[in-house]
Amino acid sequence: MTIPELPQTPGTDPAAGPGHAAPAGAPVLDDGTYPALRTPTGRGALMLDGSWHQISPRYVSAEVLLRLILLVVIAVGAYAATTFLAQPWPWSWALAGVIAIGILVELIILPRQARAIGYMLRADDIVFRRGILWQRMIAVPYGRMQLVDITRGPVDRAFGIAKLKLVTAAATTGVEIPGMTEDAAEALRDTLIDVAEMRRTGL
Repeated sequence: MTIPELPQTPGTDPAAGPGHAAPAGAPVLDDGTYPALRTPTGRGALMLDGSWHQISPRYVSAEVLLRLILLVVIAVGAYAATTFLAQPWPWSWALAGVIAIGILVELIILPRQARAIGYMLRADDIVFRRGILWQRMIAVPYGRMQLVDITRGPVDRAFGIAKLKLVTAAATTGVEIPGMTEDAAEALRDTLIDVAEMRRTGL
């Protein structure tokens, strides 16, 4: 059995860089994504043959905005604790500072993490991978999928991205692919639903 083809779009060619036209029939999964997946190069690197698809760079912008909002909330909370609750200011601001440093470190490595997120459509399953130092690679058989869900928060909608969630009978094998363009998420959802239905019916 072959996997149903995803909707095609002229789009742009990620390999050629911004502004370059993609070949006719280029899949929407690669429209507006990073040009090259960052992969581990160490001795224990996890590699698979096939074609990797990536997420949109707008995912980084959305995550940066969310963390900046969180920093503002932390600063307001620390100010309120010292001003209105009469808490000792060193403790309140020290705790806020530690949390803020953690968020700033996360912001620094966020672009690198985003470039390491990818997914591959194979004949029998979809493979998801993320991480450089702490690698995670998980394969979800099409026939085991029970639900394919798309979620969009307010910030995601503002940046035109979505999160695709694959739910299986085993909770540990669930997959969430963040930062997909809305067109790619919808196209992948429809394709996975079709393939999963065919696998369950034995076609």
